[in-house]
Amino acid sequence: MSQNKPDPDGHRGLVVNTASVAAFEGQVGQAAYSASKGGIVAMTLPIARDLAPLGIRVVTIAPGLFSTPLLAGLPEKVRNFLGQQVPFPSRLGHPAEYAHLVQALAENPMVNGEVVRLDGALRMQP
Repeated sequence: MSQNKPDPDGHRGLVVNTASVAAFEGQVGQAAYSASKGGIVAMTLPIARDLAPLGIRVVTIAPGLFSTPLLAGLPEKVRNFLGQQVPFPSRLGHPAEYAHLVQALAENPMVNGEVVRLDGALRMQP
């Protein structure tokens, strides 16, 4: 990426990492998962600063409850219950909504070194 031809502002690329809201609200029994996602969150700003001289931005998305292949394996009743935990919209997130945020981040060159929650205002319970 550092070898990409820079645009007129010097931008050469964007790294988008994925963490989880668990980085902020780890649940009982999920210390290792929470810590691993917290590590991704914690490295976002330092890596953005490290790569800034090369014209590369770094951002992290921390999604909440999304419709993924993992959740698709759960019974519909459980998926519906999880979706109802999200304040608004009260449903699981759609992959297209994640992709839309990636596009928005890519299009806005001032977003750098930031973690963006994508969770419908969800705050995980213990």
